[in-house]
Amino acid sequence: MLRENVSLMPVSKAIPTNIITGFLGVGKTTALLHLLKHKPEAERWAVLVNEFGEVGIDGSIFAGHESGQQGVFIREVPGGCMCCAAGLPMQVALNMLIASARPDRLLIEPTGLGHPKEVLEVLGSEHYREILDLRATITLVDARKIHDHRYVNHTTFNQQLSVADIIVANKAEQYQSADFPALLDYLDRALNAGNKSVFQVSWGELEPGWLDASPGDHNLSGPRNDSGRPLSFVRKIDVPAQGYLDVGNKNEGFYSQGWVFSADWVFDAHRLSALLTGADAERIKGVFRTDQGVIAYDKADNVLSETELENSLDSRLECISADKHALEYLEEAVIDCVLPG
Repeated sequence: MLRENVSLMPVSKAIPTNIITGFLGVGKTTALLHLLKHKPEAERWAVLVNEFGEVGIDGSIFAGHESGQQGVFIREVPGGCMCCAAGLPMQVALNMLIASARPDRLLIEPTGLGHPKEVLEVLGSEHYREILDLRATITLVDARKIHDHRYVNHTTFNQQLSVADIIVANKAEQYQSADFPALLDYLDRALNAGNKSVFQVSWGELEPGWLDASPGDHNLSGPRNDSGRPLSFVRKIDVPAQGYLDVGNKNEGFYSQGWVFSADWVFDAHRLSALLTGADAERIKGVFRTDQGVIAYDKADNVLSETELENSLDSRLECISADKHALEYLEEAVIDCVLPG
């Protein structure tokens, strides 16, 4: 079995391992891409990415970016929280990633609606005790969300903050003067977490040195106020004759709807951008082959960003919303953006 293979794998030392967590749309993928740019050239890094949706977008985004270094290995676990079902999806993917990559460092990104406490329990279990060296858990948070009861009343949002060794208030360039103090007050008052290391950053620019902090190390310094492409284990999904596949998921009070489109389809970039800008969803991620090249689309807090990528196996879209009906019109609208063959 895969689990047995990993336990027999000879390792000279346990693999330094970090969890990078945070709620939907906080910028975890951007932060990971930033960290990968600072990977020492001689090291091999592995990234395990868990997504709430079924089709898997982040693996395509990582694969389409230039990491600036060789030696990056990525594996996806789509379809909800990877620690559920006794942690088996996570363990299978993790074991395969470790066996194939033999990494010098492991970074794990749970879904924004996942349960980091359970992920930590799996990683700290006897099976991985000699394999993994758990370092600091880093939680990204948008301090503006402290003013929104939908977030502060959400169990997963609070658990992500509670398990953190380092809390990073991301997107600081968008804050008002009261936002960061409100976060500090909430951590102290509501979560009794006032002794944690808390920093502000913009654009997901985490300090690489934070990765080597030990769990419980709250005396850190930081801003409180490339040529190779990563090797990505992106799932190749067979698309039916109609040219697309759609799959859905529901958990934690949110609905996801995902589509994988034929690699032969080329989309009108302008029409697609206008459509996604106006779409009503809490979170949108997509990678499309367009008439202007391969483009990654990312929408959070009603702001759509676009990034040019090197390549993509196909075109994919994942939308997450608390309102199921808000997603129903998207399929036909996206297909209407396909250019004539």
